[in-house]
Amino acid sequence: MIYEFDDILTREELAKVITTVKHGGFHEGAAGAGWQAESVKHNEESDGAIVQEVAKVVGQALARSDKFKALAWPKRLAGFLVSRYKPGMTYGTHVDNALLNNARSDMSFTLFLSEPDTYEGGELVIEQGDGERIIKPPKGHMVLYSTGALHHVAEVTKGERLAVVGWVRSYVRDPGAREMLYDLDCVMQDLRDRPDDRPILDRVAKVRTNLLRLWVDD
Repeated sequence: MIYEFDDILTREELAKVITTVKHGGFHEGAAGAGWQAESVKHNEESDGAIVQEVAKVVGQALARSDKFKALAWPKRLAGFLVSRYKPGMTYGTHVDNALLNNARSDMSFTLFLSEPDTYEGGELVIEQGDGERIIKPPKGHMVLYSTGALHHVAEVTKGERLAVVGWVRSYVRDPGAREMLYDLDCVMQDLRDRPDDRPILDRVAKVRTNLLRLWVDD
């Protein structure tokens, strides 16, 4: 599944991240790619100090997002990078690494830092069973998707595309299990506002808790 988040950062946080990124240095992105992605990766990435500063701000925002926590069940954030695409740059079809910084990666996210009308091309394209999902949202929006999905970034033909990319190690390994837990969370939210349905809420909570006991990888 693919999930979109509107304004995951506050306005102040977004401005801070963009300013930090634009004042950072960039290098050839292929140097940090795995063997499968190296030949198709043609972009630029920022250096370590900038990434650490951005990761701190974005990590704090994710930690307070109930929707992110309900969807990802994050055990840890496995890594971050800051990418830049200028005209002629692209990232061909690839799948993200299964292990990052000694942690299994279960979900990936892209946080867009450029308004879509400031660059041409540069869409994030994620393959699904029923076709491709083409994504080019406003700046400040984030997309969360399975790390195991094939995806690519279309060639930028004009302007500049900036983004933060990160990976999540989840307590719940199976994507289908995470989706079911999220559905149960949504049902429980609805039932909390209906006092007469408290017995149903208790039953749903019991099912959710016992499924976690089966599925959590601690």
